[in-house]
Amino acid sequence: MSKLCQGPDCHTYDTTDRKRGPKGNKRNQTRTIGTYSYGNGNFCTLQCQSDWWTLHGPQAVDHFGRLFQPKILTAENGWRQVYNQEHWHNNNAPRYIERNMITKEERPVDNA
Repeated sequence: MSKLCQGPDCHTYDTTDRKRGPKGNKRNQTRTIGTYSYGNGNFCTLQCQSDWWTLHGPQAVDHFGRLFQPKILTAENGWRQVYNQEHWHNNNAPRYIERNMITKEERPVDNA
């Protein structure tokens, strides 16, 4: 089954691949998602993705959780797993390490 573009105005854009119907009774139709897809395969173009966001974006943010206070990165919660640059030169070095984004301290990844 083909996946259809979720853009609310997709059918209003006048392109030849949206035209359907017999001669003299042509109509525009929502596109199917083809080779090029946007928004995790939900839209046929960036314009359709933008149209959806304009219509539904604020409601989606309110539903999934609008921020009312800034998020703060501290030394306690600043650890991120990153690629170990030494691994390029030394195959015995671990591929990934944990780096604190605030203090720049590094430690081996805990694989337990």
